[in-house]
Amino acid sequence: LWQDDSYMDLCFPGYSTAQNEVTGPKTKSGPELGSLTVQCNYTSGWKTHRKYWCRGADWRDCKILVSTTGSEQEVKRDRVSIRDDQENLTFMVTMEDLRRDDADIYWCGIERVGSDHGFPVDVSIDPGKSELILTPSQDVAVRPQVKVTAEPHTLSLFSSTYFLILVFLEVPLLLGMLSAILWVDRPQRCPGRRLGQNFLFMGHSAVFS
Repeated sequence: LWQDDSYMDLCFPGYSTAQNEVTGPKTKSGPELGSLTVQCNYTSGWKTHRKYWCRGADWRDCKILVSTTGSEQEVKRDRVSIRDDQENLTFMVTMEDLRRDDADIYWCGIERVGSDHGFPVDVSIDPGKSELILTPSQDVAVRPQVKVTAEPHTLSLFSSTYFLILVFLEVPLLLGMLSAILWVDRPQRCPGRRLGQNFLFMGHSAVFS
């Protein structure tokens, strides 16, 4: 990425190529949602000094994400961890659960009195397939959910149809029974009167005879 030292001096204010007490890869890339590890190297005079991982193109104003305690104990903060291997004069930085907006300029840094030592690392993120893709197992898990949602609707439709059938069958039957009751209970006035008159006429005839 950088052709010569003057390019690095121009692009990173506050950084000097004379500060080679710490070095690392110029570029590093990792997959989206994956992880990447950066190895930073330093000279023997900085074994017990605090090392850190800093973000931001401006070396004088970068944000420290994680730092060691001066020992070899691993330190983790959020999605970034750092571990110092003082025997091999290296410290490792690991970034996990990578996101696209993690792409930036980072620094391998060593704390000291005065100006710290630092080396820039251009980190890029390879885009991944972030779209939701259903696997066969996920598809099976979803199907019962759809069936449960559709079943009450089907049951409700069946109940409505059954109710309508009952109405259409029961109403004519009830009407027929009501008509029969009304027919039986209707007043029998005219036939009764004629029958009484006939008996009365026949009685009078018997008297006169």
